[in-house]
Amino acid sequence: MNYLFFSSLLTSIKGSFSNLRSRPKFSLWQKWVWCTLNLTILLVSLNSQTLAAKRLSLSFGIIQRSISIESLAFYARTGKLNNELKTYFQYAPQEKLTELRQVLITPIPLTNVEISQFLYTPIGENLLEKLENIIQGESRGVKIRGTSRSAGFYAIRAALILAASDSKEFTILDILEKFPSNKISIDLARSLEMALEVRSLINQTRKAIKLIDKESQKEVNINIATDISAILAANLRKYGNYNWQKSTISLVDPNRSRKFNADIYLPEVDRESPVIVISHGLGSDRTSFVYLAKYLASHGFVVAVPEHPGSNAEQLQALLSANTDKITSPKEFIDRPLDIKYLLDKLTSLSQTETLFKGKLNIQQVGVVGQSFGGYTALALAGAQINVEQMNKTCSSLEDSLNVSLLLQCLAYNLNQSEYNFFDPRVKVAIAINPITSSVFGRDGFNQIRIPVMIISSSLDKIAPALPEQIKPFTWLQTQNKYLALIDGGTHFSTIAESPDATVPLPSDIIGASPELAQNYIQVLSNTFFQAYVNSNANYRRYLDNGYIKTISREPLPLSIVRSLDLDRKKK
Repeated sequence: MNYLFFSSLLTSIKGSFSNLRSRPKFSLWQKWVWCTLNLTILLVSLNSQTLAAKRLSLSFGIIQRSISIESLAFYARTGKLNNELKTYFQYAPQEKLTELRQVLITPIPLTNVEISQFLYTPIGENLLEKLENIIQGESRGVKIRGTSRSAGFYAIRAALILAASDSKEFTILDILEKFPSNKISIDLARSLEMALEVRSLINQTRKAIKLIDKESQKEVNINIATDISAILAANLRKYGNYNWQKSTISLVDPNRSRKFNADIYLPEVDRESPVIVISHGLGSDRTSFVYLAKYLASHGFVVAVPEHPGSNAEQLQALLSANTDKITSPKEFIDRPLDIKYLLDKLTSLSQTETLFKGKLNIQQVGVVGQSFGGYTALALAGAQINVEQMNKTCSSLEDSLNVSLLLQCLAYNLNQSEYNFFDPRVKVAIAINPITSSVFGRDGFNQIRIPVMIISSSLDKIAPALPEQIKPFTWLQTQNKYLALIDGGTHFSTIAESPDATVPLPSDIIGASPELAQNYIQVLSNTFFQAYVNSNANYRRYLDNGYIKTISREPLPLSIVRSLDLDRKKK
């Protein structure tokens, strides 16, 4: 049992910390999520078993075993096993021991300021509460006077901050040695319980993915005969024929004291063109989907990309610089859709007063596409309504949830009023990529949507898990024209482009395989969907059938699309 425990620990941690120096650099949001993921992965993948300052005690019911941190540190720094570890790891393959050593000494590129700022946010504290259910020091269960926290909560936070304070790049071994306790106990029974919860979620997700694939194959059989030569001839994977020019406008909404910029990509066409708005995710910025903006502009759409100031990269920079103690404000659930409404109002005005925009914008035919928090934004404008009743059910038991996105969604529970409706009649269609939906909207809020909607999901999304956040919510939709596209093997970050201002590497297993392929899927799906339902060009609907989707689907990220799904259907 002891070797299996360490084997699972090193396998999970290795994927998060290995090859950090060889990876490209990414945005502050990705840096924050890297921190979030590693705390979460420590919890849910059996690698939450952080070790002790002097001894580690592993318990499973009445069975307990312990080893010294000194022995582990000696091995990590020299590559040699002393007598204690020789006995402990006598049956472990050499390659596994080498992996364990690498995990212990791989640098973590986060400073003590960045670590402490995150751990003092509500989301960071929630994750620490999860960790203390498994990790306990000698003062097990002892409450700190004047607080609702246990000693274990503060011990875990202290170990992380102290380890990061000693050097620019600390390690897992540093955390173990800084833990403010002579002994730390790990509850393997609770670890196993949580591992089984994870496994159950994974199994349910796999069943849903198989069902999606099965349903998509039915569409192939039906539609494959519909002029496949014409489908193959339409090479939507390439840029279009229109040149475009980019301009940046500044917006000031006096009613909200809100200032933000937006980039406008204007195709060189002699007509009014529909407007597509792209909404970035939490901690990202308007550079994250430049690839999509340029592509859509080349196909004749006006593309507007606003910056959401309360939930962009600057907000995360402020957090990491100790200039704020908030990941984001609950008010962002209101301000984000209002940003886009105000942007559309501004573009309407500019189309009447500015030569550059006169006769170029059709503000009554708008499509919105957003990713993650931007996916929420797009769906809110499409008619989905914030559901306080659902959040009341969900947010009272966050400590039992393995869904990281609920930590963000439940911020909306602190809004002042119970009813919000951000539907904008100018918005004719919406695309939501890896959206957060299950609690903030719930079934009752989600099924208010009546316009065409496409939800794009990634099977390996650990931030907004596919099954609860996209696949199940898709089945709640009542609108006639709805699509669910699944990138099998994609992650939460597969569709986000590298930011030119980013400074922090992101591990390859978090990015996922072939992000360029995932981004190309987003281009094709977006253009096709907007051509079909914003431009009302019915010919493009054929390219939303699986007959065409299978012609562009590639390994290692096979793509499927369905228009209906019955998750409750019993096997015959």
